[in-house]
Amino acid sequence: MNVVTKTISFSTRGNTDIIDITDRVNKALVESKLKEGAVTISVIGSTGGLTTCEYEPGLISDLKRVIEELVPKNKGYAHDGGWEGGNAHSHLRASLFGASLTFPFVNGELLLGTWQQIIFIDFDTRARQRKVILQFLGV
Repeated sequence: MNVVTKTISFSTRGNTDIIDITDRVNKALVESKLKEGAVTISVIGSTGGLTTCEYEPGLISDLKRVIEELVPKNKGYAHDGGWEGGNAHSHLRASLFGASLTFPFVNGELLLGTWQQIIFIDFDTRARQRKVILQFLGV
């Protein structure tokens, strides 16, 4: 087994900015030259999350609305009282989504559904430069 670690970096606008990173993960897989194994994708930071969905405008709009309904901004969270960031909702949202995902790959291709894209969600309250670690384990 071989381990190949890559980092992808990108800018976000914050405030539940949703970025499709599927093509970047696929590109890194090709560069790894591995054919069969698994990739773990991990967020650096505590206000970003990962999930999968069909990346199309209607669903992205729906996802943002549901996130706001589940964990609204400005709800008087304890974290906001002790910190100047006012981003307790950002941390809570990220905790619900999680900081990592793992996917198998075979014949050098990620095993994803036809309409399944890997997305990064920036829950923080401001624009950020983000990093996501990809660790491929395979042959």
